[in-house]
Amino acid sequence: MQIVKYMFQPHGDERGMLVALEEFNDIPFRIKRVYYMYDTVEGVVRGHHAHKALEQILICIHGSCKVRLDNGHEKKIIPLEKPYEGLYISHAMWREMYDFSPDAVLMVLASEVYDESDYIRDYDAFLRMVREGETQT
Repeated sequence: MQIVKYMFQPHGDERGMLVALEEFNDIPFRIKRVYYMYDTVEGVVRGHHAHKALEQILICIHGSCKVRLDNGHEKKIIPLEKPYEGLYISHAMWREMYDFSPDAVLMVLASEVYDESDYIRDYDAFLRMVREGETQT
């Protein structure tokens, strides 16, 4: 499983820090949706799904959290702890976000607008999709 973590260029001076993100320069896709999670209750696990086509970049812009990625063959845990790093998640990747610090704000940049039909919310269906995709290639 290839994990791609982007390190964005922070700019700062005595006034503070700034990170600017541009589609196709810093983000490898056209950004069609942005959302963020905050005030996540202790012990809650978010996500529990994969996407058929959607690509995402996750950035913990404040605090920290962990992301468990699963491509149907192996699982990896990636900590997000810096506001200038982003985790790329391709389609067909099961994701779970957890262990949010009390002050965590997790921002997501998505390649598509919300489309419920793109979600795979059943883990067994996800594993079947992975197996079928392998036999078609």
